[in-house]
Amino acid sequence: MNNKKQSAKKQRADKQGSEKQSAPVLVPVDFSPASEAALLWAAQIAACRKTNLVILHVVHDLGEAPGYYAVKGLKKQLHRMEDTAKDMLDNFQKELAAKHPELIEIKRATLKLVVGLPVTRILEVIEKIHPEVVIMGSQGRTGLGYLMLGSKAEQIVRLCPVPVTVVKALQEPHKSK
Repeated sequence: MNNKKQSAKKQRADKQGSEKQSAPVLVPVDFSPASEAALLWAAQIAACRKTNLVILHVVHDLGEAPGYYAVKGLKKQLHRMEDTAKDMLDNFQKELAAKHPELIEIKRATLKLVVGLPVTRILEVIEKIHPEVVIMGSQGRTGLGYLMLGSKAEQIVRLCPVPVTVVKALQEPHKSK
């Protein structure tokens, strides 16, 4: 009798545990090789943790800049920044999902597009969705480029209330001559 009670209690605990969704993994992307590497890493972490993956892109709105992009290949045709960025985000996800079919988390990921200053908006999304971890790429700028532009990844690391992993772009293997 005691074994039946323990078994029923364990089944209830297992059911509750499986219903409880753990916090997602958030990966901000800018479509660079570094953000591609970060997305691949984030998908692996999400798979190991059995949690959702959220892919975030921030359309950098400078305030005084017009909200339109000229699209390459189309003569003098303008598209709203958000529409173009949404298409770019969709294509980024689809291309990586096709390139890495073993990482089904990429295909299942939630896409999120916001407009504003990247660091501010990333931190706002973090406050809203409460991710377990943020995984982001770094361009690896140094010197004058770093001093002038700063590092969004570094700012997120300093200000983020959850753990942050910074991933560098995948390096091409050097060929011997």
